Amino acid sequence: MRHTILSISTALLIGVATACGGSGSSQSTTSQPTDGTASGTTAFSPPQGSEPVKLDPANFTTEIDNPYFPMAPGSRRVFRETDAEGAVRRVVVTVTNDTKTIIGIETRVVHDIVTEDGQVTEDTYDWYAQDSLGNLWYLGEDTKEYENGKLKSTEGSWEAGVDGAQPGIIIPAHPKPGMTYREEYFAGQAEDGAEILSLNAHAKVPYGTFDNALQTRNFTPLEPNLVEEKFYAPGVGPVLEITVTGGSDRTELLSITKS
Repeated sequence: MRHTILSISTALLIGVATACGGSGSSQSTTSQPTDGTASGTTAFSPPQGSEPVKLDPANFTTEIDNPYFPMAPGSRRVFRETDAEGAVRRVVVTVTNDTKTIIGIETRVVHDIVTEDGQVTEDTYDWYAQDSLGNLWYLGEDTKEYENGKLKSTEGSWEAGVDGAQPGIIIPAHPKPGMTYREEYFAGQAEDGAEILSLNAHAKVPYGTFDNALQTRNFTPLEPNLVEEKFYAPGVGPVLEITVTGGSDRTELLSITKS
C-alpha cells in the first residue's frame, strides 16, 4: 500500500504520543507547526493496541506516494493466493478515483476483489490516507464474504470513529527494524498489528525479483497462532505475503497496471 515521501523540508510536521497516567492508555496526535516552517524536529510515535489517536484532517492527503505502497488512482495490482489445500485465488486490487470522508479525513477508496474458480469470494472497499510526514494510515474497510454466490459474512468490517474503532498505520514514513504499530483496531473484529523485521529483505515473485524490500511480521490477538510476513518493494508496493505459522498461504504479485 507511494513513490516519493512528501518533503519534510517544505512543511515539517510533528507526531506526538502523550501518555495518560494510571491505566497506561495514551493518545497520539499528528499536528503541523502553525508557521509552516521547517525549523522544528520530527518525531512520530505510531499507535499501539487500542489507544485512541487524535488526527488533524488538514494534515492528510489522498495523494498516496509512500514508496513502499504507492497508490496512483486507476492503478491495479493482481495477486495469486494459494493455500495448503491447493486452492488458488485471484486477488485484484484497484486504486479507485473515489474518496470517502472518515473522521473528517478524506480517504482514498481501494477496491479488492477475490475470486476462486471464477466466483467472487470476497469483495472489499478499503480506505487509506497519507499524513504529511508520509505515514500511510488505514481508516477502515467494508468487506463482504461470499459462498456459492451468496453473501455469507461482513465480519471484519469497521470504520474509524464508529463504535470505538481506531485508525492504524499500514506503512510508517520512516520504517526501522524493531518498530511496532497497530494496523487497525475494532474490538473483537479487527485488531491487526505489525513489526518491522528488515529493510533489506529479498522477495522473488512472478512479477519480479526485489532486494531492499521492507519485511514485516503481522499478527493479531484474535488469532494468536497465526503469524504472517509481508514484503513491500520500494516504488512498487506489496509483492509477497506468506503465512509462517498457523497456515501456509502464499500471496504473490503477478502484475501491475498503471493508470
